[in-house]
Amino acid sequence: MRATLAMMQSRLNATPYLLRLGRLFSETVLLEVDGAEYYLTFRDGRLDQIAEGPSRKTPWRFALRTDGDALAQFWQPVPKPGFHDIFGLVKIGRGRIDGDILCLVKNLRFFKDFMALARTRTEELA
Repeated sequence: MRATLAMMQSRLNATPYLLRLGRLFSETVLLEVDGAEYYLTFRDGRLDQIAEGPSRKTPWRFALRTDGDALAQFWQPVPKPGFHDIFGLVKIGRGRIDGDILCLVKNLRFFKDFMALARTRTEELA
């Protein structure tokens, strides 16, 4: 998981429209996968730090909690219905969003597109 997050970090840095979308986003987000916690600290739209948890001392603004299989299906090039979106994961009971939902909604496009950075691109499959 750590390698995937590092790859997403480098893809984010190479994606100008996402950096523009997130330029006002400076928060820590908790990503919990199968009970393993990853604290993603964003500064001005860039993923500044990836810290592994658990940690009761690390404050986070909102959390996305899911299981590894659901996340693997979410990261498919063309995900099945329900796995195509973070709210789709919640709707089918494979994910949960906690914390400051307003912060998430204000930065929804940025965060959803960031999470989709791990999807295998079609040019990478060839």
